[in-house]
Amino acid sequence: MTAAPPPAPPAEPPPVTRPALRRSRTDKVAGGVAGGLAEYSGIDPLLWRVGFVALTLAGGSGVLVYALLWLLMPSGPRTRADGAPAEPAGPRSPVAAFTVAGLLIIVGLLVLVTRYTDLDLGPRGFLASALLVVGLGLVASSFSSGRSPRGGLIAVGAVLSLAVLFTSAVPEMDDELGGVGDRSYRPETADQVLDRYSLGAGDLELDLSRLDAGDLDEPLDVRVDHGVGDLEVTVPDDFDVRVDVEHGIGDVDLFDQGAAGGLFRGDDGDGDVDLVLTIHSGAGSVEVSRA
Repeated sequence: MTAAPPPAPPAEPPPVTRPALRRSRTDKVAGGVAGGLAEYSGIDPLLWRVGFVALTLAGGSGVLVYALLWLLMPSGPRTRADGAPAEPAGPRSPVAAFTVAGLLIIVGLLVLVTRYTDLDLGPRGFLASALLVVGLGLVASSFSSGRSPRGGLIAVGAVLSLAVLFTSAVPEMDDELGGVGDRSYRPETADQVLDRYSLGAGDLELDLSRLDAGDLDEPLDVRVDHGVGDLEVTVPDDFDVRVDVEHGIGDVDLFDQGAAGGLFRGDDGDGDVDLVLTIHSGAGSVEVSRA
């Protein structure tokens, strides 16, 4: 009697093919980036969108990252009304890759120039140079024969343009601002008053109301450099104060008399300046008042 042949081994399942990373044409709010990431990773698109919003609120990087992905990710295949795939749209233009490469090269060169020379370009120089590269990419895309990345380039350019406008509105500080977080200073005597108070981001309160004008041999000269946040300065009722404010974005209220600087006499002032207050503020409200 012939033995039965052994059973054939089970066939191996075919390998799972991961879809190409493309922007979605069916699940999209702005460009289809989150929908494309969801199709590629299997993670719900809502979580991707929440992540981009969180990055935007944390430091503004979410908008730039989204714009770069919009620029670099090709769009998904088109489908006809019956659900069948349409004809391929043709090769993608290399303008996007060249533009990103140009951005990296220009930013790297500017970092080297700033690092090893005395030239300090500041954030405006970096942003303006990046905007120039994106503009050249848009010009090149208009002459490209492949599928143009104009949408992504326009999104990146819009973000850079807003950043340039913001940095142009914010006055430049002479020295580096120090620290992040709320700060409060309440000197008791003139000797405890610093020549300069600085804060990068956060609310700053400077209370000088405890000072006595009779203890001053010469006017106090105080400078406040403040980046982002609310600034509140309180001075004694009898101080004659000269205020000079350079402010970017936000409201300025000097002794309930508007935003114009100048000499503000105290209730019992003798006409001699007791305090010269120079304020450089970037964004936020500025208020100078009396105790």
